[in-house]
Amino acid sequence: MASFSVGTSTVLGSYANRQSLITSLSNPAAPYLMTNVQSLRVGFLGPLSLGYEMSDVSDLEDQVDQLEVLLERNYSDPVAANSAREQANSIIADIGSTSYVKFSGALQVPFMPIVYKTANRGAFTLDASAAFVSRAEVIADDIFVNGGEELASDTAVYLKRATDYRFGLGYSQLFGRPVSGALILGGKLNVHSIALGQKLSFLTNEDDNGTDVFGDFLTNRDNAQSGISLDLGAIWTAPNYQLGVAATSINEPEFDFDALGDCRGLSGSDLSNCNGIIRLSDKGKLALNETYKMNAQLTVDVAVMSTNQNWSLAGSYDVNSVSDPVGDKQQWAVVSLSYFSDNLYFPGIRVGYRKNQEGSKLSYATVGATFFRRLDFDVAYGLERQKGETLPRSLYLSLGYNFAF
Repeated sequence: MASFSVGTSTVLGSYANRQSLITSLSNPAAPYLMTNVQSLRVGFLGPLSLGYEMSDVSDLEDQVDQLEVLLERNYSDPVAANSAREQANSIIADIGSTSYVKFSGALQVPFMPIVYKTANRGAFTLDASAAFVSRAEVIADDIFVNGGEELASDTAVYLKRATDYRFGLGYSQLFGRPVSGALILGGKLNVHSIALGQKLSFLTNEDDNGTDVFGDFLTNRDNAQSGISLDLGAIWTAPNYQLGVAATSINEPEFDFDALGDCRGLSGSDLSNCNGIIRLSDKGKLALNETYKMNAQLTVDVAVMSTNQNWSLAGSYDVNSVSDPVGDKQQWAVVSLSYFSDNLYFPGIRVGYRKNQEGSKLSYATVGATFFRRLDFDVAYGLERQKGETLPRSLYLSLGYNFAF
């Protein structure tokens, strides 16, 4: 499930640094780098990552509330109704067709990942995590005066959510050790349990508050489906530089959303909502049956570093874009400069920049620190602002505690 990077990878991107175990998740070949000969390395707690992203529309929730009030009100004369219709259309024009709010997060299962390197220098990896992403947007529809006393429209708040429980089993192996460097190859099999849901809340439905419809919808796991994805990777590592390439989800598994528009057995407001869904579908504004395809993605990275990898200058780039479960395209370009300290009392620091080349095309300043060689805290701070606002359009935070290495 395509998502924002977690842990120190928030700053480092797909570059695998042996000082940070969580970076081994970026490339199936990377776990080999994380341990010494015939040894074990495990995570501890987290990282826990949370973040939000929104479109360039200020006061979106207030505008939706105002629009909802206009649509639900009864008008005493046609002049007042027409005035309200013009005001409602003005709000719709301001919101536009690209307004959205998005929340996402991920949590690594405690003590994961686990990396064990055998005597023949092959490294086995166990990994488990949970992730979620949700997106709310407004589907705008024509507003008209119905019967001279009220406004009518199929304008609705459209919610999509996905949760992914993932378990991974990987293996990486050294192939040859020439004087100038070493080639490492790896593969990983991921078992997914993904639950996909979608819901519409029509602003003209007085029994269904358009700005308060998240509730249990975001946390339930109806329509959970299982699937398997396969990742492959390769790393060429030398004393002072490293090259990596990873291909994720090369088999491209597919998962279906709950179908919309089945009105059988419904009555009252539920039937009214269902009929509105069908009308939006007939107008080409909504798909009744939607499938999430976990598209394959190729990522390359390069780094120059000190021999002990305490210092590193790295960059990574997604060669192609993919869509996450809620339909947003992602193709990241990342650069970073990092220092991991061997001193227990001196923090490691990292700074960088990342940009989504597709979809939102948002850019971020990233910064992270490792305290006492165990506690990692990383931030991706969006550089774009909403009109007239001081908060960034996007912000991601990550916190984790690891065993020192």
